Amino acid sequence: MGRSMNTGVWIIATGVIVALLYLGREIFAPFALAVFLFLIVEGFARFIDERLSLLNRAWARGVAILVVIGGFIGFLAMMARGIGEFGSQGDAYLLRINGLIEAVYTSLHLGDAPTLTELVFNESGQAFLGTIASATSGLTGDLVLILIYVAFLFLAQSAWPGKLDRVFADPEQRQQVKDVGDAARQGIETYLWTQTVISALITALTYATLLALGVENALFLSTLIFVLNYIPTIGSIVAALVPPLFALVQPEIAAWIPGDAPNDSYVFAIMVFAGVSFWQFSIGNFVQPRIMSDTLNLSALVVLLGLAIWGAIWGIPGMFLSAPLTVLMMILFAQSTSTRWIAILLSANGEPLSHESTTKIPDEANEEQSLPQ
Repeated sequence: MGRSMNTGVWIIATGVIVALLYLGREIFAPFALAVFLFLIVEGFARFIDERLSLLNRAWARGVAILVVIGGFIGFLAMMARGIGEFGSQGDAYLLRINGLIEAVYTSLHLGDAPTLTELVFNESGQAFLGTIASATSGLTGDLVLILIYVAFLFLAQSAWPGKLDRVFADPEQRQQVKDVGDAARQGIETYLWTQTVISALITALTYATLLALGVENALFLSTLIFVLNYIPTIGSIVAALVPPLFALVQPEIAAWIPGDAPNDSYVFAIMVFAGVSFWQFSIGNFVQPRIMSDTLNLSALVVLLGLAIWGAIWGIPGMFLSAPLTVLMMILFAQSTSTRWIAILLSANGEPLSHESTTKIPDEANEEQSLPQ
């Protein structure tokens, strides 16, 4: 009876939490993004402080903030430049796309081929574009809110140690909470930094490959790949497909493709797909697992489920944050004997506690039940 009641309470509590996260996604999702951005800046500031003795922590934090903001502005500038370059060749791309649509309809004997304009501005196309525009405008509007959250997180961090001391009066319990918090922070920071290094490596190699193959606007496509690689599994697949699609509709194929036959564009796209996929596959399957073995101890199935669940709850921000949020859940579940089994199921090797500093908080109710009668 007691076990059934506990199971029912867990199911109800989970449903309530998921409902709150979904209904409050416009508040929680930007705040979660702000927290992770705050951790990136703090991790970078700690790195600078440890290696440059001339700068104190405040100056190191200022340098970290400037570098992160500069990188973000640079990213926006590259994206804007890429969009502008595509726009300047819009007519040529439109003509090429319409030709491909006509070739597909002719080969499949589907009758008169519509133009891209007719496909985009029909009822389905307008709904699709409306969804994309709504998501993009939502992310743009949340950017200011995220930056405000980050600023207040920096202002509030100095008061947290004193608050923690007052909330947990017992020194042993307070130390346990600090250890758990440090483990969670370290795991998330390490994941974010290693993911950034891996994405930068893939981006640099992909950019060199696209330039060598003669793909136009290679910098824009490489920057887009850098962002997509933050989305587990699905992001890598999309990142491997985007450059070949642009190569397929490129108005002028690379000079190394001989002849002017229509099928040459397909050969060009296949070559681009092979080049981009090589880096995604090799780094994703050989380099990334070794680097992230101690930071992302999650089952591959759990990564996919986490991507689907967090994406359904928070949309695009949830997809980007799915891996670190799932890692955080695994660390927190591992602290209690009553929830440790969930952490074991989430982990890849059955050992969810990968950080030695993490100490398990005992579950008093469970301990009382385990005492001999």
